[in-house]
Amino acid sequence: MKMWKIFSLLFFVVSGVNAQTDTLVLSNNDLIIGEIKSMNKNILGIETDYSDVDFKIKWGNIKRVYSKTNYLITISDGSRYNGKIRSINDSIIGIDAVMPDLVLKFSKNREDIEQPVGGKVEVPRNQIVYLNALDEGFWSRLSLNFDIGTNLTKANNLRQLTFNAGVGYLADRWKGNLTFNALRSTQDDVEPIKRTEVGAIYNYFLPKDWYLIYSLNMLSNTEQLIDLRTSNMVGVGNYVVHTNRSYLGFSAGVNFNNEKFQGDEKATQSGEAFLGAQYNIFDIGDLDLLTNVTVYPSMTEKGRLRTDFKFDIRYEFKFDLYFKVGTTMNYDNQPTEGASELDYIFQTTIGWSL
Repeated sequence: MKMWKIFSLLFFVVSGVNAQTDTLVLSNNDLIIGEIKSMNKNILGIETDYSDVDFKIKWGNIKRVYSKTNYLITISDGSRYNGKIRSINDSIIGIDAVMPDLVLKFSKNREDIEQPVGGKVEVPRNQIVYLNALDEGFWSRLSLNFDIGTNLTKANNLRQLTFNAGVGYLADRWKGNLTFNALRSTQDDVEPIKRTEVGAIYNYFLPKDWYLIYSLNMLSNTEQLIDLRTSNMVGVGNYVVHTNRSYLGFSAGVNFNNEKFQGDEKATQSGEAFLGAQYNIFDIGDLDLLTNVTVYPSMTEKGRLRTDFKFDIRYEFKFDLYFKVGTTMNYDNQPTEGASELDYIFQTTIGWSL
């Protein structure tokens, strides 16, 4: 009977170890065996058999990593790989790289090709800024978030609801995001306030952290008397800073507007250039700061200038819950008659992200 129990115990231990394909050696030499799910914004998530929730560890606190899993990997210089990773020493990681199905080759020089077929690449550990396990297929590349906030006051019978949601998908050479933001506010003796924005963004990645942009945005805004503004943006961008602490990107291109204002019988069309900047800081404990500003100088309406500004501070709790404080501003120096030049909202919301 004792021999049978020992054999059963050894069988389950060996089976559990074999199922856990990835190994981490931390800076204090602690060992963690499990399944690495992802690493983004300097935080690595690993699933183990002995924990109900995934461990979250700072990438900078990991000394060595060994894995047989295929990952989508991004390096700070913008290079992207599919492949397995294995530490060569405490500071260098080897990537057993596989070429994705679609890769742009801008040069006949072999050294200029971003990803070698079946090749091995060695990179400093601190230059890896993104990992995502590919074995789970579609769902491993999907992201989702939503948050909601409400205000209720007895004075003037104020009722206000804010709702934001987003879904994204990251492929080998491109990513797409859909967003929805809505504000509804009512109070006595005041016209209801409504603001609805729907956006779709597509980025195609190029070498050296360059990317192509297409964005479709629809906005309805009672403060600026906008029944519907549809914007189509086409351009190019580049991340000039892309690390495990922050990223800074700039973009430029053209925008085509179709605007229908309250009281107007017909919509009007206009063309604009756009210049944008985005700055994200995330290696500050559980805080995540995001700033985004875009300026639209008109090419068809003399002297017109629009600006969109967004600033969010997000605090991460356990179980992927977060608290967010943010503001959004829309400025137009030539608004339609009777409308405000500036519209802004300030939000405090509770949300969840996947």
